Amino acid sequence: MLKEKLGQKLDDWVPRILPFAFSQRLSPSAITVTGTLICLGAAVAFGRGELVVGGLLLGIGGIFDLLDGMVARRNGSVSRWGAFLDSTLDRLVDMAVMVGLMFHYALSGEPVRVGLAGFVLITSVMTSYVKARAETLGSPIAKGIFERGERIVLLILGALTGWMVTSLVILAIGGLVTATQRMLLAYQSLAEPEPSLGGPEPLGRETGKPEHAGGHG
Repeated sequence: MLKEKLGQKLDDWVPRILPFAFSQRLSPSAITVTGTLICLGAAVAFGRGELVVGGLLLGIGGIFDLLDGMVARRNGSVSRWGAFLDSTLDRLVDMAVMVGLMFHYALSGEPVRVGLAGFVLITSVMTSYVKARAETLGSPIAKGIFERGERIVLLILGALTGWMVTSLVILAIGGLVTATQRMLLAYQSLAEPEPSLGGPEPLGRETGKPEHAGGHG
């Protein structure tokens, strides 16, 4: 939702704020990997209970996540490999950050919060997987009230304000709603049965027996 509303504006704003990032010498893939490493540092900070540090690192990593696609489009270096790498590493970051929080709450002896973070992990993976799987079957799904941008922003706000549990509750509800929403959209698009290639042969018009167009092949 955030990406849909702010995408064009960000494409205009970011190059003005960070013009050096759009140098021909910068590789979009290198930007992607750098942002991922920063976000993995955020996951480690979360695991150590350093939530503010984790929130700051996650925010910096998020900036790199915005830059890679913009740089690729500006430099004419968009590729399927770049899209694959970005999407794959995004999933890695999503899981690592939530595992870090689960580790922190486990060490703090707070099993309910461990379960809450685990539920958020499940819904975030399901939200992304449903979209990706539907796309492979020819049914693009662009809708969802809680996409990755919203999840990252809420995690950053929760870490920096001390309201992480509240953020996780919102993420749990929003993730469940979004995953369900996308499942329903996928059902509407994919529920029609495909024509069978090996189905019964049509009946002959006069004899009522299967028509045979030749040998057994």
